[in-house]
Amino acid sequence: MRKMGNWREYQIRRLANDQEEAIDYLQLTLEEYHADGDLTFFLKELRVFIASQGGVVELCKRTGMDTETLSDMLSNEDATQLLDTFSTLLNALKHPPVIEDTHPIRNPPL
Repeated sequence: MRKMGNWREYQIRRLANDQEEAIDYLQLTLEEYHADGDLTFFLKELRVFIASQGGVVELCKRTGMDTETLSDMLSNEDATQLLDTFSTLLNALKHPPVIEDTHPIRNPPL
């Protein structure tokens, strides 16, 4: 009998193996939050993205962000205020959120 895996773990592995897909996933997650304001869903999917990028510690090393700050943002009510303010600004500017990968391709095709 084939062992069934966890959907979250599958998503993390899939995104870890395809940087372009990971950026698209983050973009879609942000667009959905911008459209419906469902913070719980957004934070859940943001955690999947972060896990696919090596976790909080690895992502903080790459970005120079403090690990405690990012961890608090992902689990704290402060995230609500921050994201609501960000969403309000984007709505006022009538500008959709855009995520772009600015890192060079790790393994360019030959």
